[in-house]
Amino acid sequence: MRFLHSIIIVLTALTLTSCSTTTAEQYEATALTSYSWQVKYANDLTSQPQPRIETFANTSVLNRNGLKPAGAVVGPDDKGLWWPTVPPRPSVDEVEQRKKSQSEAGKPELVKNVKYKLTYGVGNSQQTLPANYDVYRQVVKAYPQKIPLELTLGVNDNSVEKAEPVIK
Repeated sequence: MRFLHSIIIVLTALTLTSCSTTTAEQYEATALTSYSWQVKYANDLTSQPQPRIETFANTSVLNRNGLKPAGAVVGPDDKGLWWPTVPPRPSVDEVEQRKKSQSEAGKPELVKNVKYKLTYGVGNSQQTLPANYDVYRQVVKAYPQKIPLELTLGVNDNSVEKAEPVIK
């Protein structure tokens, strides 16, 4: 039990020391919303754990700071995001063309996806890192007033985990 306790303390310390914070006065949050048609292929769709997934048509639109982007036709949704038009569903012929011998094809599924990023100024340069929905929403709220944000970066400063307004 003592050994487990020591491991937890070390892991917590590593986690805390591997994250850093920075203050940003210039920033832009983006959310790339997309629709894709996907079809699963396998020798047995009910029992094969890792079916092959083929992506057909997709569409996307880039949301910036919560503003309606050109090309958006749906939105804002319940998360404040705008969406593109739904791409055309693949035809039976298109689905069958990608089928390999002895395999089955599933039904086309429409998949929604969002990728969040934050670009912020660091001295005379800019840094763009993956972010999450909460960071995106904080930027959307702070952006019109240009409120400085304290950013909490993830492990090895490879992502933005948190954004909070700096209260002066």
